Amino acid sequence: MSDIILALSEIRRSFVQADNSLEVLRGCDMTVKAGELLALIGPSGSGKSTLLHIAGLLERPDSGSICIAGKNASDMDDAGRTELRRKSIGFIYQFHHLLPEFSARENIMLPQMIAGVSEFNAGKRADELLALIGLTARSSHRPGKLSGGEQQRVAIARALANRPKLLIADEPTGNLDPVTADHVFAVLKELVKTQGLGLLMATHNHELAARMGRVCELQGGCIVSSSGHQLNI
Repeated sequence: MSDIILALSEIRRSFVQADNSLEVLRGCDMTVKAGELLALIGPSGSGKSTLLHIAGLLERPDSGSICIAGKNASDMDDAGRTELRRKSIGFIYQFHHLLPEFSARENIMLPQMIAGVSEFNAGKRADELLALIGLTARSSHRPGKLSGGEQQRVAIARALANRPKLLIADEPTGNLDPVTADHVFAVLKELVKTQGLGLLMATHNHELAARMGRVCELQGGCIVSSSGHQLNI
């Protein structure tokens, strides 16, 4: 069985501005394997977020193919894409977007219950994930009572709640101080190792990108370089 979790081929996307068509992505190819950390870098406005949205089935490309966990999503209808996204993809953003009226544990339970998991099993999974990220003692705290790093770790746990194969992260440490950012990245790296996930992370932090397994640069709508080294994790 292939260990490729995400495969993008010839992805193109344009947007209409006034009477002009702006070509943001011009035939992008990318793969992410199980256990791999892939950094996506590029200047602001280069199309990183658009490419992430397409990879996460939040947006459709104008053309090109998308395969996730061995399933071709290119021709799926909206219901099929939603189901695949719910089962196979977890999202982490720069801001945690936790629901302030719910505890850390409840924030992790909610996406599971939306997917049809019982309250008991959702709570059991939430407890497992809180232990994994070292926040068992903070499980009953609402986001306002958690530090920025703790909030982001809960957001990571929430992204893992439905056992995805692929994590998509958009500047997940961009709102954190350097020490906290290092801690959050260490959690992500360990989870990729232990859970067999694929991680695609967009970042402006080149130092952080250099610590990942492989780096792709998006420039002028194209992947212009792809480099990497064996990452010992």
